[in-house]
Amino acid sequence: MMQANRRELVAAFAILGLTPAMATRLAAQSAAPLGKAQPFSWAMLQSRAEQLARQPYTPQAKVDAAAAIDYDAVGTIRYRDDKTLAGGIRLFPLGRYAPNPVGIHIVEGGTARTVPFSADLFTAEAGHAPPLGIAGFRAMTADGKSDWLAFQGASYFRTAGAQDQYGLSARGIAIDTGIDGREEFPAFTDFWIERTGAQAYTVHALLDGPSVTGAYQIESAKGANGVEQRVSAVLFFRRDVERLGIAPATSMFWYGEGNRAAGSDWRPEIHDSDGLALLTGAGERLWRPLVNPPRATLDSFADTNPRGFGLLQRDRAFDHYQDDGAFYDRRANLWVQPQGDWGRGQVMLYAFPTNSETVDNIVAFWNPADAPKAGQKRQFDYRLSWGSTDPTVAPAVAHAVDQWTGAAGRPGAEPTPRARKLVVDFVGPALAGLDRQSGVAADISVARGKLLTQAAYPVVGQAHRWRVTADVAPEGQGPADVRLFLKRGAKALTETVLAPIFLP
Repeated sequence: MMQANRRELVAAFAILGLTPAMATRLAAQSAAPLGKAQPFSWAMLQSRAEQLARQPYTPQAKVDAAAAIDYDAVGTIRYRDDKTLAGGIRLFPLGRYAPNPVGIHIVEGGTARTVPFSADLFTAEAGHAPPLGIAGFRAMTADGKSDWLAFQGASYFRTAGAQDQYGLSARGIAIDTGIDGREEFPAFTDFWIERTGAQAYTVHALLDGPSVTGAYQIESAKGANGVEQRVSAVLFFRRDVERLGIAPATSMFWYGEGNRAAGSDWRPEIHDSDGLALLTGAGERLWRPLVNPPRATLDSFADTNPRGFGLLQRDRAFDHYQDDGAFYDRRANLWVQPQGDWGRGQVMLYAFPTNSETVDNIVAFWNPADAPKAGQKRQFDYRLSWGSTDPTVAPAVAHAVDQWTGAAGRPGAEPTPRARKLVVDFVGPALAGLDRQSGVAADISVARGKLLTQAAYPVVGQAHRWRVTADVAPEGQGPADVRLFLKRGAKALTETVLAPIFLP
């Protein structure tokens, strides 16, 4: 239902027999007052983005005083429950890490009403900073105790997936990611929010940046298995872009079972995602385990019309993380399914080193082969699935569940110099009933390095589980790129693992 303005609320309360003064007080305590109704449509937003692209870029306004509101202080500023909008929308205040005010508009029946900022939309603890503006919004669960969808900061947004636990984030766009000193962070400057179901919203957003403007339509629905989103992005380019990133996902990988030596924390693993999965246009299933590299890296996986890609958290055993606060075992997967013909391009994976769980050091996105030029218009439609179930698992193909690296050579013997051992375990019904006499072999190739030894065998006492080991000598400091899978004759039994090997 459309949020009534204050005059309408006062009139409604008067019908109930309340005095005008009482009615005014109750109206003030109800949902946030909204501005005058204005026509709004998806076509109008696209036209606005196109017109904006013809104008010089003006940086988004920033409230300087927000710099004094740090992470702890911003937590003392809370949106008032009685000001909830559109059946479940609450607003974020400005702070040090989100100092740019955004426009919020509530849509119903083809009209939009602006939410004017007012300090009394929020409560602030005594002695702490006052609210300074609106930085974004979140959608609350039905009981109002938690949220499942949030938009805040540049073009970032995320959902709590199927287990009510935030982790990685999506972005509206990535511009020149991994190019030193040139990455841009275009921002959603305005949002038009329409409630479309009990736990469903369509969010329209206006994007603005030095090189591009855009109109976004993001349909979001929360269900028992997580959150599904349908995204339509219509982009208008102010200038040439060398590296365009479509459907970007941003995550964190500090250390896992394969590189525990990188962690100084007592917890055995700390990461939001543990791998990049790809389902190529030709139907090949690829898995690239995430690593915390010693230096920035950029990997490209060429494809035509990809069927899907995304950053996943396959390891969901609590005792592998032992984190009873951040619950890394509950972090959502983010799976991208392109809609329509995306043509030639590559999925890119950018990573840089981190020694903290507070730094997102992983970005994955689709990069079209034809870089956009100034004056061009591009449209990309895709689905985003946020859940706890691995969307890439298929009965006919075993998948990688663990990956380790360590000293090369035989256990107990002197390590092989300038080499590393890679160990990958596969699990799946495709491996059922196979033993050492079944003709199963590992298919392994190495780029920028040399394969020294290899082996493949079933793990004793573990159903449908096979292990591949390979000693690899990288060229120089690496990384060597290892490509491996299990096969029986000409038939592939597993997905293909693409693993980088660095020397310590």
